[in-house]
Amino acid sequence: MKKHIRTFTIIMLAFVFAIVGCNAVFAAPLKIGATFYSLQNEFTMRMDNAAKKWAAEKGVDYTSYDGNYNAATQLAQVETMIANGVDAIILNPHDAIACAAAVELAHAAGIPVIGANTMVESELLTSYVGSLDVSAGEDIMQFMIDHMGTDSFNIVIIEGPMGQSAQLQRIEGIENVLAKHPNVKELARNTANWSRAEAMGLMETWITTFGDDIHAVIGENDEMALGAREAIEAAGKDIPCIGIDGITDAVAAVQAGRMIASHFQNAEGQMTGALDLAVKVVNGETIDKFFWIPFEMITAENADDYVGRY
Repeated sequence: MKKHIRTFTIIMLAFVFAIVGCNAVFAAPLKIGATFYSLQNEFTMRMDNAAKKWAAEKGVDYTSYDGNYNAATQLAQVETMIANGVDAIILNPHDAIACAAAVELAHAAGIPVIGANTMVESELLTSYVGSLDVSAGEDIMQFMIDHMGTDSFNIVIIEGPMGQSAQLQRIEGIENVLAKHPNVKELARNTANWSRAEAMGLMETWITTFGDDIHAVIGENDEMALGAREAIEAAGKDIPCIGIDGITDAVAAVQAGRMIASHFQNAEGQMTGALDLAVKVVNGETIDKFFWIPFEMITAENADDYVGRY
């Protein structure tokens, strides 16, 4: 009798361990990887920090990579994520065209790719979460015209990395408004790669070249607008600047009257939205192709409301 009991107990224990083992397999955390065009600026760092907080709350295994402004680097990172068996990939591409190859690789491996913040030209992208950059370009250019109180003045334009979707679409929006105001003269246009330091150097060169003929500065992001403003102040001048993102220093600059405005872009909303979509796709749910989060203009009147907002 005791022998039968021992045998039954062993069988039951084996059954329990088998069930627990199976559950352990199914309970393994979801693995999501993300590659950012760079993690060297505040906006993408906000995105990554939001993702880490989200993953900790959801019990998701999240790993992020710094693409260092290089499409080839991002392609290699996607290959690494595929080899590591991720369930989904968040792609914040440096180059709209070159990074399409990364989407193709993941698609071939059966891994969904959710785009966030910057776009990639690939029909294979599962979904995209971002903000309408053409409208952002239109908004900041029109805001500057309204601020100047005239449509007869000279501007310089500082662009993001050439070929990135935000650069392409924001300059399109700026040009849309300029086409309606032919007396706004563009003196110069160049990239500063979203970098404050590069924009400062570029602005120093333009001040030397054009002097007092520069009446306004359009920056496609805050880092560059702030860099330009530093060069302007060092030269003892006061030229109005505007940017995009609503980063911490830009909000402070608007409060202090050093920038006329910044167009807030919701880093946390874009990134957590992309992660939520990734989970839905992995769970077999159907999702829309595009999700848009509106920009919001930060001005001297409402800047206090954006302190600490991401």
